[in-house]
Amino acid sequence: MKILEANAGALTNFEVLDFLRSRGAGRDPTRVIVPILPSEFKVYDYLEQTAACNQTRQVIDEFLGKCKSIDLAKAEILNIINIRPSSLVELYPIIEEYDTRFGEAAETMEEFVETVVQLLPPPPNQMQSEEEEGTSTDQKEAPDEEKTEAAE
Repeated sequence: MKILEANAGALTNFEVLDFLRSRGAGRDPTRVIVPILPSEFKVYDYLEQTAACNQTRQVIDEFLGKCKSIDLAKAEILNIINIRPSSLVELYPIIEEYDTRFGEAAETMEEFVETVVQLLPPPPNQMQSEEEEGTSTDQKEAPDEEKTEAAE
């Protein structure tokens, strides 16, 4: 293997997870056959619990296209992709000097947060809680339907 560019830049969690998957991290449940170190499996296990496990290259490319209209540093964009903030409160500590740079453009940043939520998929634990809320609502509605059918 040849190093083409030394220290080409920081990687997103998705890129690290994709690299570990390409080396076989998710294929071997016994974790004996694949040539991956135990520390790499720990990183893989951690990243499987983050939003990175649901991201794709297309989603990230689309998000990067939307980020061009807002003046953000590369490190800020990287952190937004990795953390996936879902509100301004979560976005505020990621962006350096938020008040001076975006203080008057609060509506623009609220729209940006909506874009983040729409484009970047949530972590698996958040997806499960959203699905459970949907099924619990469906279960509550089911008895009412049965009652109306029984009354007819």
